[in-house]
Amino acid sequence: MNNLGTEQQDIKLSAWNVKRLSIMAIFIALSAVGALIKIPSPVGTIGMDSAPGFFAALAFGGLTGAIVIAFGHLLTAAVVGFPMTIPIHLYIALQMALWAVAYRWVNEKLGLIPAVIVGIILNGVVSSFAMLPLMGMGGVMGLMPFLVVGAALNVIISAVAYKAIKGSRLI
Repeated sequence: MNNLGTEQQDIKLSAWNVKRLSIMAIFIALSAVGALIKIPSPVGTIGMDSAPGFFAALAFGGLTGAIVIAFGHLLTAAVVGFPMTIPIHLYIALQMALWAVAYRWVNEKLGLIPAVIVGIILNGVVSSFAMLPLMGMGGVMGLMPFLVVGAALNVIISAVAYKAIKGSRLI
């Protein structure tokens, strides 16, 4: 009897893992499409790749969103040849993963509007400072408006999509 219960639990866990991996694969594919939609900027890596990651964080959990958004950034950077070097883009991907988790957390604690504001500030303003070692303060200030616009578009799209299907059987 105990063996049967363990097998059922294993099947349940593996089905959950397959479902989670499938969701991540779909949203990473959406990020790849978004990576092809560029927002003109001095660095060339600002795109519409993070909306699927932000959405996944809200709809499916912080870890799922973090993985999707990190891969989304790396795909965007790859499309333009990693202009800031692979280590810098890995750092930015890690930063984006943290922003997705924070976005989810603020939504749970304070609601969607505060989460949107925090998401835009983290992804647009705070992320600009990743360029400080490469471009100095002038580069940070020059990049920030483009990054804020990109962040706002990605975060708002994710929030609107989430609000539209929240409570449905889709998530």
